[in-house]
Amino acid sequence: MAFELTSPAFSDTSKIPAEFTCEGKDASPRLQWRDVPADTKSFALISDDPDAPAKTWVHWVIYNIPGESRELPQGFPHDEALPDGVRQGVNDGGEIGYGGPCPPPGKPHRYYFKLYALDSTLEIEGTATKDKLLAATKGHVLGEAVLMGTYQR
Repeated sequence: MAFELTSPAFSDTSKIPAEFTCEGKDASPRLQWRDVPADTKSFALISDDPDAPAKTWVHWVIYNIPGESRELPQGFPHDEALPDGVRQGVNDGGEIGYGGPCPPPGKPHRYYFKLYALDSTLEIEGTATKDKLLAATKGHVLGEAVLMGTYQR
């Protein structure tokens, strides 16, 4: 089996429920994964929207998720550092943690949740961004799993 990322809230390529967007509670959806690559020490996740008007909009940057983890709960806290070592960076809304879909009215946007299995934990100077996280993962990615949902207003 291949490394796979799923959510009980929505299936791959389907609509993300409003509860997980700016029109609802703006809570992060529960995410689950399986068939993790051997020797995984930690996970990192980036969620972004390549259909945003000006640039790819980053919705979530989270890393140092323990290697034995197999899910992130719904409504993940917005803390930069958690007791289990999990760290969160800043999204393009300027907030720490998850910021849900909030596209301008019009066509549906695609929201990618990309989970990286890593052979180590990461050290990132200052507040993590998508670019800093991707730079830190270079040479450490054992596998990648992607879940994509859509949303439109």
